[in-house]
Amino acid sequence: MFVPGGVSVYLAAGATDMRKSIDGLSIMVSQALNFDPFSGHLFVFSNRRRNMVKMLYWDRNGFCLWQKRLEKDRFRWPEGGRKVVELDQRELRWLLEGLDVHQRQAHGRLHYSAVF
Repeated sequence: MFVPGGVSVYLAAGATDMRKSIDGLSIMVSQALNFDPFSGHLFVFSNRRRNMVKMLYWDRNGFCLWQKRLEKDRFRWPEGGRKVVELDQRELRWLLEGLDVHQRQAHGRLHYSAVF
């Protein structure tokens, strides 16, 4: 899946009713997650069984809804006490490929304040 640069990815950590479509998910983004659904950012949801993912985003003049359902296995959904987990594009690809988004073997991101 291609995610344009500058777009943040926000994952709803709990289970979501997958009967919700664009309207229900956009209300959830606004009210439950406290984000602007028109921001252009990508909002990711999963069902309780973790075999389905929906992603909602605003694209210039309308909402887009992307869905993936696994016929076998489950997504490795981040657990924890947080309501929203921010992912980078690499972690989203890992999630969709069935990998844990917090890979212990992956190289971490470095942040420098100056270049020599």
